[in-house]
Amino acid sequence: MKSAKEQAKEAKLLEKIKDYPVCTELAKHLFENEELQEMQDYGNSVSIKRLGYNDHGPVHMRQVAINAVKMLKILKDCGIKTSLEREEIGTFEDSMCAVILAGLVHDLGMMIGRQSHEELSVMLAMPTIEETLKSIFPNDIHKRVVVRSLALECIYGHMSTKKIHSIEAGIILIADGCDMTKGRARIPMAINKTPRAGDIHKYSANAITHVGIHHGERKPIKIDIEMSAEVGFFQIEEVLLTKVNSSPAQEYIEIFAGVTGEEKKCYWR
Repeated sequence: MKSAKEQAKEAKLLEKIKDYPVCTELAKHLFENEELQEMQDYGNSVSIKRLGYNDHGPVHMRQVAINAVKMLKILKDCGIKTSLEREEIGTFEDSMCAVILAGLVHDLGMMIGRQSHEELSVMLAMPTIEETLKSIFPNDIHKRVVVRSLALECIYGHMSTKKIHSIEAGIILIADGCDMTKGRARIPMAINKTPRAGDIHKYSANAITHVGIHHGERKPIKIDIEMSAEVGFFQIEEVLLTKVNSSPAQEYIEIFAGVTGEEKKCYWR
């Protein structure tokens, strides 16, 4: 059974893509895939219970898809084309389909382990990607090839350890880094009482109270971060900024962050 939080994330994503019928069909198809749900759940169990990391499961993957959709829509509002549009290979909706697909499968490699999990995710996600795209684009091999290739680039590049080139993959990279609020750290913090590898990520994420994605002031996308303690700066400096610095979409981003009640500092512009 899906948790209330998972269902709420699904409803939020569907609301954000309601004007894009193909994206809506694709997202619903993925939400109804029972094997994908089991894979997401098991990957999260390995991440939290076996490895001591934070959430890498169905809630996280849904949130990354939501974050990516928000950012792509802001770029569209600002007249900035996706890579598929610029190269006249696909439409904005094709780009949206790719980032939604990637967002919902990008951490499947955590079922096996943390090391090189982005590469493992590509391998494990392929059957789901193939089946989904054949269902959504049964008579359009061009769209299947393009959306599949772009989604795989997004998955492969989401850890900032691999060189990526598309705006869409760059958006997934940043969208992943933006999911760092205390909710991701709550369960592992409660389960693991003794020090373990990865603890600093849990403690820093536990200090992040809110991450907002909005239209920016000087750049199209503003990432606004609020935290309860300065340990949250670790999450920004070591995780989010590393991803932004490696992203082909970095020129469209500005980041502001600070402890509640204090003036926010500009981290990236």
